[in-house]
Amino acid sequence: MSDVCTEIAGDSDSGLLLIADHASDRVPGDIDLGVDPAVMQKHIAVDIGIATLAPLVAARLGCPALLANVSRLVVDLHREADNPAVIPVTSDGYEIPANAALNAAGRAARIDRFWKPYHARAAELIEAHAPRMLFTLHSFTPSLESAPADRPWQIGILYNADERAPRIAIPKLEALGLVVGDNEPYSGKLLNATMNFHAEARGLPYLAIEVRNDLIDTPEGAREWAELLAPVIAAVRDAL
Repeated sequence: MSDVCTEIAGDSDSGLLLIADHASDRVPGDIDLGVDPAVMQKHIAVDIGIATLAPLVAARLGCPALLANVSRLVVDLHREADNPAVIPVTSDGYEIPANAALNAAGRAARIDRFWKPYHARAAELIEAHAPRMLFTLHSFTPSLESAPADRPWQIGILYNADERAPRIAIPKLEALGLVVGDNEPYSGKLLNATMNFHAEARGLPYLAIEVRNDLIDTPEGAREWAELLAPVIAAVRDAL
């Protein structure tokens, strides 16, 4: 574990690499976001359930994994470095006072400290393991507080230009009786930074997976979904 990320060892022969950009709610001790501690337990600070789910999925697949070790409110590793939202000043109606007060030098320093080494390490792992497919794990809230509306999907598969893996995965998930979002609850054509950098830029197939967080917010739920997801991910890899 480092200030930036946690790595899980795995076998290159798995043909897979897992990346989880929002797995942690950690705020380093030298950073005070000015946010109520209760807010740090919400989806705006961390992808709820992913810190439990991701290692379980990686273990079932025997694949290496890279998990963020810093909250998305410190720096959003799933945004481009020049995107203003990479250091969010608001999220789902909550203000992040310390981020709003950061000057340009402070923002650049935070990107240099967290964002750059995280993505550099992701690139190194891709070179080291030469995966046939990348996959990401995120979770989404059943309803945003700032724009309440039911999100009925149990799982979403996101993509930008490369639809190879999604077109295999979506019918497999639907065959399990799941309500599957096709580029829902977010469109990967708008929010796909990590996979744009590391998969699409290399021509690597990928699965960007979003699980509704109320389904994985307990150890039992995370285990159930790990058992469900791992065979589907492996089947998609094998079908490419």
